[in-house]
Amino acid sequence: MSSSTPGKSSKADRTGASGATGRTGKTVPERTTATEAGAKTGGKSATKAAAKTPTKSATKSATKSATKAAAKTPTESATKAAAKSAPARKASATAAAAKAPAPRKAPKAESHLAMVRRARRINRELAEVYPYAHPELDFRNPFELLVATVLSAQTTDLRVNQTTPALFAAYPTPEDMAAAVPEEMEEIIRPTGFFRAKTKSLLGLSAALRDEFGGEVPGRLEDLVKLPGVGRKTANVVLGNAFGVPGITVDTHFGRLVRRWKWTDEEDPVKVESVVAGIFPKSEWTMLSHRVVFHGRRICHARKPACGACPIAPLCPSYGEGETDPDKARKLLKYEMGGRPGQRLSPPADYPGKPAPALGEG
Repeated sequence: MSSSTPGKSSKADRTGASGATGRTGKTVPERTTATEAGAKTGGKSATKAAAKTPTKSATKSATKSATKAAAKTPTESATKAAAKSAPARKASATAAAAKAPAPRKAPKAESHLAMVRRARRINRELAEVYPYAHPELDFRNPFELLVATVLSAQTTDLRVNQTTPALFAAYPTPEDMAAAVPEEMEEIIRPTGFFRAKTKSLLGLSAALRDEFGGEVPGRLEDLVKLPGVGRKTANVVLGNAFGVPGITVDTHFGRLVRRWKWTDEEDPVKVESVVAGIFPKSEWTMLSHRVVFHGRRICHARKPACGACPIAPLCPSYGEGETDPDKARKLLKYEMGGRPGQRLSPPADYPGKPAPALGEG
């Protein structure tokens, strides 16, 4: 075994230090390994390539592009447009609000005294419009008026007036009518509707007049309402127009109008009669009934009142429920107000309209 001499390097050490020594004694250049070569080559190439990569330029370009794109986004333009359009929208809204109709103010509560004064003024106005107001049933005596009023239920006065001439020709007195053959009477009054029920009422009241009142129509309300088919409305019609006893006739027209005029909100005819009777003096009751019914049939209709042609429109709290255009409203007027025949075949002499045609003539 040999040992290294201090201060001298061994052969292996010298070989490793200066490179491999060939057999010729010449020094062989040191071989470079693939790893080292790759490190050298790749390092330089990577460095050069990295230098050429668009890191900085791309960052700058992206930043500029993003800034420009952000500048082009609709945020600012939308804000400016909104700022410009806001006053326009506000102006449009203001103009629309100005054009819209102002809400109607709630009417002030009317005192009872004010309502009574208004109601009486309406009556005076109607008296000027309809000085010829009258019962629209043809009759020559209390018996004929009683019979005609019973027949007028659920039909028009015109249809009754066209029917009663034949009826009274066949049965001119209560005694004659009480002895009538029901089927024959039914055939005569058939045009008025509900002819079987009406025949029963007429036979009953005629017999009662014959047996209890000597063939005469009584002149008291309490007696009249006891007759078959006779209620307060019929009794008041007979008393007011055949006997001169004041009475308020609450039919469908009368009830509708007094509610529209806010005289009362009652629906029951007896209650309506009581309220209206407290508004007007007794002497006005009969003619008030005629005027109100005339107005309801000619102008203040149930479904489409002719508000634009109504002479008492300024006094009506329900004005506007119907047609308010004057020209259109005038086309809704009926009977003499609309230039047409009335309901009576034999109207009073002062009636300005034309008589109604007989049954089968029009």
